[in-house]
Amino acid sequence: MRIAVLGTGIMGAPIAENIAKAGHQVVVWNRTREKAERVEGAEIADEPAACARGADVVLTMLADGAAVEEVMDSETLGSFGPETLWLQMSTVGIEAIERLADLAREAGITMVDCPVLGTKKPAEDAMLTALAAGPREARDRADQVFDAIAQRTFWLGDEPGEGTRMKVVINNWVIGLTEVLAESLALARELAVDQSKVLEVLDGNPVGSPYAQIKGRMMVSESFEPSFPLALALKDARLVLEAADVPVTRVVAEQMAHAVELGHGDSDMAATYWASIQRIGRAHA
Repeated sequence: MRIAVLGTGIMGAPIAENIAKAGHQVVVWNRTREKAERVEGAEIADEPAACARGADVVLTMLADGAAVEEVMDSETLGSFGPETLWLQMSTVGIEAIERLADLAREAGITMVDCPVLGTKKPAEDAMLTALAAGPREARDRADQVFDAIAQRTFWLGDEPGEGTRMKVVINNWVIGLTEVLAESLALARELAVDQSKVLEVLDGNPVGSPYAQIKGRMMVSESFEPSFPLALALKDARLVLEAADVPVTRVVAEQMAHAVELGHGDSDMAATYWASIQRIGRAHA
């Protein structure tokens, strides 16, 4: 298939490369052209509409709902062929996916709502998890894309929105786990407990997790090369709160916002640790 990828950031670039490695013809567009030029095995388009024109599948992997709505304007949607499939893979939240689904319906375009679980390394290794919802007649084509980028695909329903609702729930778990880990390791430092030993105790323990080991090593080493930027994790926390008033997530969003204010928005989401370091130390003092 000819597959257009709109958005080649931390996630979009490896996704596009893996689709190309699977033998599909890939054309990419990114607002910052340099990022598109780094994608191996892909053609580069100068505009979103040019990227989408002639594609069998158009995949959006952009920062948020506003970015997707801006890119998928009347010109871009008008460049779709009658059989072109839209895979909306960005994490946009419930309100935005409803607006995007309306845009697709009004333009006569078939959309699959398919956010993915995973960060930079799983994207590079084609080990993402796709949370998909869309018409059954779209699934064969969509699965060809998911097979190139994901280790698992969950088809959650026939209507766009069901994939995004699942993503909101899972993101709530992920950001909550990251924040509690950050506070626990900040507490360990405050109490003069060896942070590496904390991770060792958790490793392989039913109360631990492989994810906690990955993020915990970042916190212990105070090295936060972005696998998923903190500013985007804060966006995801706010999308949870947009969907429902979740008390713990209100606190998580506050902590992440504080860490962003401290200048760590472009660092990995594990850098929320710095907000806990500051606040626990201040409270103890």
